[in-house]
Amino acid sequence: MTLSGKHAVVTGGGSGIGAETAKELAGAGAKVTILGRSKDSLEAQGLPYQICDVTDFAAVGEVYAKARSERGPISIVVANAGAAQSEPIERTDPTLLSNMFAVNVIGVFNTWKAALNDMRSESWGRMVVIASTAALKGYPYVSAYTASKHAVVGLMRSFSLELAKTGITVNAICPGYTSTPLLERTLQNIVDKTGMSQDRASSMLLKNNPQERFVDAREIASAVQWLCSDSSDAVNGHTLSISGGEI
Repeated sequence: MTLSGKHAVVTGGGSGIGAETAKELAGAGAKVTILGRSKDSLEAQGLPYQICDVTDFAAVGEVYAKARSERGPISIVVANAGAAQSEPIERTDPTLLSNMFAVNVIGVFNTWKAALNDMRSESWGRMVVIASTAALKGYPYVSAYTASKHAVVGLMRSFSLELAKTGITVNAICPGYTSTPLLERTLQNIVDKTGMSQDRASSMLLKNNPQERFVDAREIASAVQWLCSDSSDAVNGHTLSISGGEI
């Protein structure tokens, strides 16, 4: 599956799923631009990058213009940048809810919409969001995060229907707990708040996964590559759960 000649933008490309996805797309022949907020993390990937806050639509437009001038029209956007924070309902306030929606929903909207004219002009495009199994079910202590992930799947479905006849497909991948720096921080947060061991914290997160293992970020990246290829032309408005069978 070749993506030769396609210009792919991957947000949150400095680590974890975003970094693996960028490598996968580059390996398939795409010209890749990664976005993020940490210069050091972005530089470490060895790919063209732009520092960007995806919640700022004007800033997204500016970095897209620069990337477009260097590598051509943008035909693939993988919206991977995300934020997660856990709090019980009693400590969840409107500010936390707003922060989750700013990155996990508005950030996705901004990065997709800013590339729409490029994709329309080519009559071909791929929009993918890295959501979460929290987009498909509820989890305790992450009500704001879960709400934002449900919302972004709704956004994806609306985009997919509106663009269905344009050659642009729009899909979501919903990973279970995946081995990334974010997971490491999540585990440490559990240890710090509860005093339980790292192993027990891991077991707690894996209790709903029939395979009883964390997903490898490369598994997510491979699925993204397929969704960005011509082999997936008829896949549109789909949520692909990669979670070892968790429902």
